[in-house]
Amino acid sequence: MLHEISFKSYNGRDEVQGWIYVPASEPIGIVQLIHGFGEHSRRYLHMISAFLDAGYIVAADDHVGHGKTAMVSGIWSDWGDKGPHTQMEDEHTLTGMVKEMYPDLPYFLFGHSMGSFIARDYMATYGDEISGATICGTTSVFKGSHEVVPVLEKLIAEGKGEETSTEAIDILLGWMCERIEEEIQFGNEWICHDYQVQYDHANDPFDAFTKPATNRTLLDFAKMMIQIEGTEWAQKVPAGLPVYNIAGDQDPVGNYGEGVYQVSNWLVETGHDVVTRVYSGYRHEIHNYVELREQVEAGIILFMNSIVYMDYMDAFDYDEDIEF
Repeated sequence: MLHEISFKSYNGRDEVQGWIYVPASEPIGIVQLIHGFGEHSRRYLHMISAFLDAGYIVAADDHVGHGKTAMVSGIWSDWGDKGPHTQMEDEHTLTGMVKEMYPDLPYFLFGHSMGSFIARDYMATYGDEISGATICGTTSVFKGSHEVVPVLEKLIAEGKGEETSTEAIDILLGWMCERIEEEIQFGNEWICHDYQVQYDHANDPFDAFTKPATNRTLLDFAKMMIQIEGTEWAQKVPAGLPVYNIAGDQDPVGNYGEGVYQVSNWLVETGHDVVTRVYSGYRHEIHNYVELREQVEAGIILFMNSIVYMDYMDAFDYDEDIEF
């Protein structure tokens, strides 16, 4: 079953377009899938299908300035003027809609790349409303985020918030292909070794990279990253919220594994239960490698199942170990 939904964005301007996928079997839980920068939620159809097969309802939307939401509004790569919590608040609105339709089920987040940053913002604000979270392709300190803020604030003060600065884009994103050895054809080679994935991403009409982000949006992106740094962020995440942190060790976003482990260390240092898995030899989109994606999906499902079924056992005061 598929529900197509829409709702007013936190920015007060856009109608966010979303989907709720429901398995044919009795659902055991809900996963809210949060996509990354410059893409859209239907790039995750393989993963969505895997979650459905495992018995999970999947909720997903296209962020403001992205995908079908941008197709409907006609506004690409601009998030509005409500600040760096915009997407997080939109995701929380979606959660409320899904819970009203399907109450009393364990509720999980899966966020990739910028989606993981949004999920981390959500965890610090509304973490007591969910059962667990998978963050994929995340990082600790996003390279260039601190340096670009004064540049963008100056441009916005000059009335250039809806323009695009190539200097700011270069500071924030210009380093992504720094370790790519093959010929750069699309500028997105850092996402995956697979040419077909690169080509599909570069030519997808629903991808927001068709138009550069505005200075105002880039500032919101940088500030979103800064507000989820350090143990100061981790302390805001409920101590009882389980976290699964996954990435590739050739991912520039995660500083080639270093930033991924630092996020886990922040969580561990503040008393959280976190499992970290870094896949050796893989770039940013570990879920889009044909030879790896089923393994990645199985790991996420195992993480969620362990919570769903332990909660089930606890409800019946059942102490026997369960294996998956």
